[in-house]
Amino acid sequence: MRHPYSLLLPLLAPLLLTGCVNDSASYRIDNNDHALTLRVVQDYFWSKEGQVKLTAARLPDCQRMIQLGPRTLTGLEIELFASGPNLYILRSGDDTWQVDTGDCTELAAPAAQAVTGKALGVFHLNDDKKLIFEAVDAAP
Repeated sequence: MRHPYSLLLPLLAPLLLTGCVNDSASYRIDNNDHALTLRVVQDYFWSKEGQVKLTAARLPDCQRMIQLGPRTLTGLEIELFASGPNLYILRSGDDTWQVDTGDCTELAAPAAQAVTGKALGVFHLNDDKKLIFEAVDAAP
């Protein structure tokens, strides 16, 4: 005989995923074939962190996913800088990552306080928990 709650479990499962962040935003470099895309995935609605991944793409030559690791979702901001031809730096707090979209490789990152280059904008979660890229020119 089935437990009386066994019929409710499949109906309640979607509620466990409600409110989870699973979104991406892109910075398009030249066109749709050359971009940096950030993805944030929160596994459980009660988790305060999300896994962050960066996809560097310059199609058809290369495409690579780089793990940026877990980040706190509250106040999530990942800044983007251009530091040379096809060279980009991302910074979040004291963490930095550098990627070369010429061959879609992750390079040694500079210290957060040593980040140089042109500020392009910031990836962040809006009030609806949607990941967006806000260009420097669009920032208030």
